[in-house]
Order: sequence, then structure tokens, then C-alpha cells
Amino acid sequence: MIRAILIDDESLARDIVKYYLSDHPEIEVVAECVDGFEGLKAINQHKPDLIFLDIQMPKISGFEMLELVEDKPAVIFTTAFDEYAIKAFEVNAVDYLLKPIDKGRFDSAIKKLPGKLNQKDNTEAVLDAAALSPAQNNRVVVKKDGVIKIIPTSDINYLEADDDYVKLNTVDGAFYKNKTMTYFEQTLDHTQFIRIHRSYIINLAQVTKIELKEKDSYIVLLKSDIWLPVSKTGYTKLKAALGM
Repeated sequence: MIRAILIDDESLARDIVKYYLSDHPEIEVVAECVDGFEGLKAINQHKPDLIFLDIQMPKISGFEMLELVEDKPAVIFTTAFDEYAIKAFEVNAVDYLLKPIDKGRFDSAIKKLPGKLNQKDNTEAVLDAAALSPAQNNRVVVKKDGVIKIIPTSDINYLEADDDYVKLNTVDGAFYKNKTMTYFEQTLDHTQFIRIHRSYIINLAQVTKIELKEKDSYIVLLKSDIWLPVSKTGYTKLKAALGM
């Protein structure tokens, strides 16, 4: 038996999925959720094999919720037309159902399910690709002490590499995200954030001073009274960004 959770803020969409699932008795719906907060809680509680996940939901999107799931189940995304998201799905071979959901297309997705139950790498690739969309890069969703927090990128002072995590230093303290510096370098607004060093990405709005530390070595002072090192490549980027 495949245990599934439906996560969609539209009751009609959930009802349609349940109706279509009546032809697939091997799949049992163990929970229904109306937003990403409920979805994350239900996934942690039920440990499902599969989730049907809407993308555009209130509070946090389906992509943002899935980023917070540590042991990701198989995912069949459900979405209204989203050109960027669909391109990400097709490139990374993860299944999706376009609303309004067609019964034949639904059955086709279910038939392919056995080969997708353990495709975590593909799901991660979709999340990385979707994060490049402008709709996804103006905030970062994190979880700290079991609490989900939405951080506007404008509140981030700087980002720092910390082993397998990236430390987000913000106006409300430090938060950790299980991503790479390269990921943030690619997804954050290039007009707002500059990678000045292999270990640091800064918010340009926080820069107050740049000083020469020693020959060809610079440091930058942020409004939070933090000095950070600047590599040669970072200094070139920083000068260009500041019009120096």
C-alpha cells in the first residue's frame, strides 16, 4: 500500500484527486492539508510514500515547503499553468499534473509512480531550477527550532559558508539553510547581493566602507559593524556593483 498526502488549498482540486484515486486502491490517502505549514506537519507525522503537492498556495509555496522536508517522499506536483515550473519539471523528469487535471494524464502519472518513489535527486534538481524564477528569489524560508520563518532577502545582511550549510545573518539573528553558496549566488538578486569571497555573500545595501588591509587585500565594513574579507575577484565585482 502506498501512503499519500494531498496538499492543496483548493478543496475542489483535492476532491478531484481523491475521485481519480478511487481507481487506484493501492494508494491510501492518509491526510489532506490546505497549506504548506499543515503539509510539513503531516509529512513529519505520517511519513508518506507520496505527496500530491500544489505549487501556488498561501503562506509558503509548495516548493518552499518541500525545501524544509528532510526525508522527501515521492512528489507529483499539481499546478495551474506556470511556464517556469513546468520547464523545470520537464528538464528534471519529475511528474506534474496541470490543472484542471485530466483523468488520462492522472492515470499515466500513477502508472509511472513505481519508478519514481525514490527519485530524491530529481526532486532536489527541480527545487534548484525553480528557485531561479523571479517569483522565488525575493525571500528565503527556513525552519528553526521547529518554527518556520519567512525571511525577506532585504533583511539578510550577509551569508556565510558553514560546512554543509549556509548561515544567513539577518536583522533577526542567524539562520541556517541546507544549501550551497553557489546556489545562493545564482538565485539571489545580482543587483542586491555580491559574492565577495568564497565564504561570503553580502547585501550591497549594508556596505559602509571598503579598506585596503594589505597589498591587494581588502576588507569591507557592513552596517552591522562586521568586517569581512574580500578576495581579488570579489573586489572586482564589488567595485563594479558600486560604480567605483
